[in-house]
Amino acid sequence: MPAAPVPPSSWLVAVPRPIPAYDFAAPHGHAGTFPVGCRVLVPWRGEPLVGVVVGAGSERQSHRLREALQLLDAPERPWVPAATVQALGEWAASAGLPLGLVWDDLLGVGWAPALAHRVRAVAGADLTAFAENAAPAAVPGPQWSDGAGYLPALLDAVREQGLLEEEFTPVQPTVSRIYPTAQGQGPLTPKQAEAAEWLAEYPGQESLSSWARGAGVSSSVVAAVLARGHAALHEEAAPPPALPPCAAPWSPGLPDSLPVAERWRLNGGKFAARARALAPRIQAQLQAGGSVLVLVPEHATLDRAWAALSGLAEPCGTGAALFSGLLSPEQREHSWEQIRSGAARLVVGSYLALTAPLASLGLLLVLDEGSDAYKLSSGSRAWVPDTAQAVAGAHGAELGTAGVVPAVETVKWPALELPAPRVRLHTVDYGAAPTQPELGPLSMPGQAQSSLGYPLSHDLRAVLRQVQERGRQAALLAPRRGYSALLRCPQCDYAPQCPNCDVALRFHRSAHQLMCHQCGHRQNVPRSCANCGEAMWQTKGPGTEWLAQEVAQLLPGMPVYRVDRDHQDDLSALHAGGSGVVVGTQLLLSQPAPPELALLAVTLADTWLNVPDFRASERYHALLWELAEWHPARAPLLLVQTFQGTHPALEALRRSQSEDAGQSVSLYPRQEWELRRTLGYPPHACLAQVEVAARDRDRARAAADAVAAALYTAGATAQEVLGPAPAPIARVRGVYPYHLLLRARSPERLRELLDAVGSVRAGGRVRVDVSPRHLS
Repeated sequence: MPAAPVPPSSWLVAVPRPIPAYDFAAPHGHAGTFPVGCRVLVPWRGEPLVGVVVGAGSERQSHRLREALQLLDAPERPWVPAATVQALGEWAASAGLPLGLVWDDLLGVGWAPALAHRVRAVAGADLTAFAENAAPAAVPGPQWSDGAGYLPALLDAVREQGLLEEEFTPVQPTVSRIYPTAQGQGPLTPKQAEAAEWLAEYPGQESLSSWARGAGVSSSVVAAVLARGHAALHEEAAPPPALPPCAAPWSPGLPDSLPVAERWRLNGGKFAARARALAPRIQAQLQAGGSVLVLVPEHATLDRAWAALSGLAEPCGTGAALFSGLLSPEQREHSWEQIRSGAARLVVGSYLALTAPLASLGLLLVLDEGSDAYKLSSGSRAWVPDTAQAVAGAHGAELGTAGVVPAVETVKWPALELPAPRVRLHTVDYGAAPTQPELGPLSMPGQAQSSLGYPLSHDLRAVLRQVQERGRQAALLAPRRGYSALLRCPQCDYAPQCPNCDVALRFHRSAHQLMCHQCGHRQNVPRSCANCGEAMWQTKGPGTEWLAQEVAQLLPGMPVYRVDRDHQDDLSALHAGGSGVVVGTQLLLSQPAPPELALLAVTLADTWLNVPDFRASERYHALLWELAEWHPARAPLLLVQTFQGTHPALEALRRSQSEDAGQSVSLYPRQEWELRRTLGYPPHACLAQVEVAARDRDRARAAADAVAAALYTAGATAQEVLGPAPAPIARVRGVYPYHLLLRARSPERLRELLDAVGSVRAGGRVRVDVSPRHLS
């Protein structure tokens, strides 16, 4: 019989810092199973820090390592599954990211456990030399004592010499409750006696105030009862925090029509129809003893997915757990323990659920896989669908995607396509001559801007009046927040600029200020043009404030609401069925659709197209479909104002409603797939954006040229390196960014290019974004 493998004595540990994983020696005396995926306490800058064991360390350098302090999880019940640890390690290596940064982003619980710390000197050790100017009590003695009573730096110095024994034990949370006692002293007044009698009937009150409210007396009365010993405070274990309740149990009662494949997609229909189509596959995995993880991009989809899918778990003999950053730290820990114990094998959550400790993961679902909300805006800048694919592969799990329209990257996967949602589409094409001049949006040249049909076209005005007459609801999607994109001098076309960024300042009428939406700079509106002295200003580029004002003038007496990052009105009256119009940015779509919604209008669709990004038209197409399915039951009129009325993304939406065309929601993504194959963009290439920035323009340009030179020296071709070039916004927050776009045929080749970037010591700040979502 072969001997059991000896566990490595050196562990590779990732700590939540933007650094690589480092080697640490195993804790003194540890001889158990290698604890990959377990949390471990390590000494870090003089204090204990929680890390995750992600691999075996280098035995050759073990003599130079600090010793880990204590293992926090049993190896048979790791905090994170070993397969997930492997997947994140491989993905981070392919993206050239430090493991600590990746783990800090993707592990949302467990970094700060409540621990009691006890210390003592090893037998026979005299530690007084470590505190020469302090009394002997300032250092640990031979008896156990509270580690919080000593300076962290002193403990670390003793620890480093191997003269300190330490214990870290979990601290269970407790709460104080008030109970009646029979040992009271002295008589009570009538009111105090009334309070004591009430407490005897309802013991275990959380606070004096809750006791006083329940008994109908003042706080001074119950305080007197407590002071006289007729009641006492007792510490007891805190109950687990309440978690969102699961939906009512249900089973689909339908056959599984999804593709049988390693990767597949589900598109078309509305959200409820897609949930019904997913249900048989989810329940089949749960009934077979497997686990299912459902990832969602943002909070609105999280609520819908939880309501639609959480009820599938109970008929399969298991539970469902919701996990996202919206939960409190206590709720996240409780939910994590439910998953880790196996009590919940269906998890619905945000990207933070990607590391959930699910045993036997059989199915990983990514809803709305093309949503930009999956892109982390800072830190590792991970693109979550890429990471999810790595995790599914490491677990040997199916990977499924589901959304109204597929992303271009997934359009060739085996698919089940449901019928396209019904769309009532009306286009106002500002770029084409109207067929009925008296009704067209740009009739009668020479009129004032407000009469030309912009920002509200003649058609949109007519439909809005109908909405008011019939007591219905409308939603207008604005291209930007604030009042206008800029203020412009009508005499010389000068527009006030941000002093920190190369952009025009946005006008916010409610605050009567100019604001930069890049750096947040604010300033008052100047009295006159700094260029020619003209005292009048002309607004250009309507935002939510302007549109809300136009609607209020058009529909006197009609409630008008505004929803954007600066201002969010209470929409409860609208959601209760009251008539009204809400004007908002895309933030509006993170809320449920008003129940009586009759009109959805995109006030200027070209805003989503006129950006220097190859994904712009795909985002525009996805937005149109998102609007089309926003209301769960009805099909409001979708009115699109645009200067590109024949754009293929809009035409594909129109053609999907043609009964004889046989078109589907994947029509436009398939066209984009072919176009990107010709141009060499994802999914036919792997991308990374390199940003080189400095506060001096010439220094930034020289640093970017140095990065490009290093790439070409390493063998890169002109097809693999685009740039360097100034960023679309040439200066942001006083810094000049230059961009290079790396375009490789495979992940391995991209890794080679990133290694060449990492070898450069440029004179500016260098940032790498793998799988970038915004190139502007």
